[in-house]
Amino acid sequence: AKELTITTIKQEPYTVSRGSELEGYCIDLISELSKELGFKYKLSLVKDNRYGAMDASGTWSGMIGEVIRGEADLAVAPLTLTAVREAHVDMSTPFMQTGISFLLRRDSASEESSFSLLSPFSTDMWVGILVAFLLTGLCIFLVGRISPTEWAEPDREEHSFTLLHSFWYITGALTLQGAGPHPKAPSGRLISAIWWLFAVLLLACYFGNFSSMLQSNSKHVSIKTFEDLANQDVMDYGTVEAGSTKSFFKNSNNPVYRRIYEHMERKKSYVSSMEEGVRLAQGGNFAFIGEAVSLDLAVARHCKLSRSEEAIAMRAYSIAAPLGSPLVKNLTMAILKLSESGELTYLRQKWWASSCVAVDGAHTSEALRPHDLRDLFLLLGLGLGVGLLLALLELVSRARNQKSCCSVMTSELSRRFGSKGESAEQDDSDKSKA
Repeated sequence: AKELTITTIKQEPYTVSRGSELEGYCIDLISELSKELGFKYKLSLVKDNRYGAMDASGTWSGMIGEVIRGEADLAVAPLTLTAVREAHVDMSTPFMQTGISFLLRRDSASEESSFSLLSPFSTDMWVGILVAFLLTGLCIFLVGRISPTEWAEPDREEHSFTLLHSFWYITGALTLQGAGPHPKAPSGRLISAIWWLFAVLLLACYFGNFSSMLQSNSKHVSIKTFEDLANQDVMDYGTVEAGSTKSFFKNSNNPVYRRIYEHMERKKSYVSSMEEGVRLAQGGNFAFIGEAVSLDLAVARHCKLSRSEEAIAMRAYSIAAPLGSPLVKNLTMAILKLSESGELTYLRQKWWASSCVAVDGAHTSEALRPHDLRDLFLLLGLGLGVGLLLALLELVSRARNQKSCCSVMTSELSRRFGSKGESAEQDDSDKSKA
């Protein structure tokens, strides 16, 4: 058998150059087909870098033109199966299914606004603030009980910082309002000062992020469907000039798709290749309309891009051969075998593997997370620890003047936290009422 001449197009991931060699999904597909059918082949890139479209005089350009003129025996590429092409060349059974979608920057493809008062902080951040609030209230309560300066005579006096008042006090600080009585002991004042500092910085971060998110949301244009694209005039959009996607919009009777075509004709916003369309989409303020599987690869490679979930005009990629070519039947059978064996699925996973996993997981949300303010939480934790330590040192200093320091310490803690202290308070309360 003679060596077949196969034309293809340079387009990631279907065909890419690595030095003097070509590789990609279509190159692997050709290799598998040659093994299955036992033919040799010679690869060449299409001269005008186009898929193929017929002009007014009936002359075909691109890969279809090379096959029709006999310059190539096969065209293996992301070549869409259409009625016009099928009338001039023979096409195999499809090796991949796709549809038409569009590509744009992530910050332009904003979701419907779900902004709320909780948005400036992430869920983890709110949980961290709640834990910090509970720990601080508990520490204020413990310091009020332990410190002799706050509660000198547990048997005769009522302590000021009950658990309820402790939480009320730090709530007042969180809203920048005072709630007396205030701590008198150095340990209580230290914790109070640290909590006030924590509250002020936290509120500053909250309102700063709140303001930036409001401004960001006001600039976003929510574009999720082709109807959204057609109904806005902020962002320009276009597709490859000579391709089946342009033909679809040109021949469509859908009013939305017609408006899209008329816009592209009026603005002349066509691009010469997919690479140019992806580059314009990366620059912002441009939506590139193309076939979904090709756009999926651009999203996997360029982490700032996003593809619309809507896909219209489902279509398929096929291999083109001259009319009446005996190769088409054999190619169809070979493609079906590769599909049944899972080889086509493997090739799809191989070339569409995303390189954006680490980037996407880094920080996709504008909401502040706990690690963004970890130093602030560490400062609060350190302040709470030092405050409790100072309270214990005050109690130790008072017990040091006694003969048995340990027994006095135990007795004092028992008086301050045991039922005896509570019963004494209750007795004093009953006497005062009487």
